[in-house]
Amino acid sequence: MAQKPPGRETYTMIRVNIFVEGQTEETFVRELLYGYFLAKNIYLNPILVKTSSTGKGGVVSYAKIKPQLNRKCLEDKTAIVTTMFDMYALPNDFPGSHSIPKTKDPFQKAEHLEREMGKDVGHKNFIPNLLVHEFEGLLYSQPDAFSLWFDEGVVSILQAERHAFPSPEHINDHPQKAPSKRIRNCCKGYDKALHGSLLALDIGLDTIRQECQHFHQWLLRLENLISS
Repeated sequence: MAQKPPGRETYTMIRVNIFVEGQTEETFVRELLYGYFLAKNIYLNPILVKTSSTGKGGVVSYAKIKPQLNRKCLEDKTAIVTTMFDMYALPNDFPGSHSIPKTKDPFQKAEHLEREMGKDVGHKNFIPNLLVHEFEGLLYSQPDAFSLWFDEGVVSILQAERHAFPSPEHINDHPQKAPSKRIRNCCKGYDKALHGSLLALDIGLDTIRQECQHFHQWLLRLENLISS
């Protein structure tokens, strides 16, 4: 049964519309974030981006995404609009994609792209956010969780990959070495739609926030809306 926002009696409720890339991210918001934020009087509404008149999912073109963000911002100016898009493999027309600072710091890159997207959308009720580098990066917060779904040997491989970087969000965005590619290479049968949100649930929001600084800062910003 679909969850509905609280009624008028809870007029102090902050409403946040989160545009996501796919069903895995949509489930992640509903299963991991929704209840946590509802307890803080913040109602989260995940929205799957549309890529065509019939299709949904994926940021294949910023030109197709911007009008959706714009409409939602204008629809209710008392509600917040934010995003949970992968920084990995963003389309070439994404704001700031041709002026990314030459640095190895993924957070500086993400902040640059978010600033440029924020300026391009241009609404005060818009909070730009990118996952560094992609959703699967969050799953490196606790490689042990993979033992529930895959062969035991997978855990040691994923742990070694995790410890090779300062944090899960530092695991790089090379086409062959992005988090999703690494996981698929060692976890035979890995299916993001099937395993992604289940693994995240097993890991837990607290652990993901402890391990993933940029993701944590986004959630803090949303939490602080209630006192702003």
